[in-house]
Amino acid sequence: MFKVKVLNQEVIKETLGMKEVIEAVEKVYTLKAEEKADVWPMIFHEFEPGVADMDIKSGYLKDADIYGLKLVSWYGENNKKELPPLIGTTLVFDMKTGVPIGLLSAEHITGMRTGAAGAIGAKYLANEESESFLMVGTGHQAPFQIAAMLMVMNHIKKVRLYDPVDFEKAKKLEENIKDLLEEKFLSYYKENEETYISLKKKFDVSFEAVENLEDAVKKSEIITTATPSKKPMIMKEWVSKGTHISCVGADMSGKQEIDENIFSSAKVFVDDINQAKHVGETEIAIKKGVIQEGDILGEIGELILGNIKGRNAKEDITVYDTTGIALQDLMVSKLALDLAKEKGIGEEILL
Repeated sequence: MFKVKVLNQEVIKETLGMKEVIEAVEKVYTLKAEEKADVWPMIFHEFEPGVADMDIKSGYLKDADIYGLKLVSWYGENNKKELPPLIGTTLVFDMKTGVPIGLLSAEHITGMRTGAAGAIGAKYLANEESESFLMVGTGHQAPFQIAAMLMVMNHIKKVRLYDPVDFEKAKKLEENIKDLLEEKFLSYYKENEETYISLKKKFDVSFEAVENLEDAVKKSEIITTATPSKKPMIMKEWVSKGTHISCVGADMSGKQEIDENIFSSAKVFVDDINQAKHVGETEIAIKKGVIQEGDILGEIGELILGNIKGRNAKEDITVYDTTGIALQDLMVSKLALDLAKEKGIGEEILL
């Protein structure tokens, strides 16, 4: 029998701060670039198209001595059963022995690591002095994206909020976002007064729900898209010189949030080239012949290490296509397991 640590969502929320998650995700990207980690092929299966599906993302982190997988199921009719439609579970194993060491709820970890990923794209590709940020999508992922972006970009003064389906959702988020940021992200640091005060200042920005996406795109220097859209919402002619776009929502084949023609004049970077060309925002641009795989300038880890160049001029348009890789989940899960052990929280089972 093996002792396996089990962390539910509430325990994970106690262990993880966004600042540390951003550092962990950056570390993952550099380990991948240094060939100290690897992503394995994604498995996707539809039990019933448009009703129920599941995907498995997996990989290993040699530097952290772990491997594992995240399985996410989507059952669209679960709301009728008073269950969440999206259910995720992560399994972590010891690379030296193959022994299972952790079983974790994946929802909060996915939110944290995805928010970190979108922000890291801006950190290394956006103009450092950017003052305006547009969040396209006001669902579950939006607060994570906003919190991480405000942590890594030091000059943001204005955050615009756009919902592609319901303006009232954007208005509601505008009303609640400061409380959400405090509750979900700032309160974690209350025992560290210096960090808390520093982040509170960063979060003290103006929020505005917007109805006109074209106008908002033209006025924004950084844009993050996090929706389930299957057709482009942001058109090439709207995008001003110098804009950075972090594409988060396209994590399955056929999803698309931005006009593929944007890729023809942008510097394009991804988290994993093989995955991005099959299931990312980049997929459509390649399939339609707007760009070829060779036009992708590289992976974000190479950029962080300084092995490749990102933005060359303020006028460059940059795109970061983050499809989400298992390495993020595994590294952040390991962080949660280590912190839970330090704090003596979570449960241990014999398997």
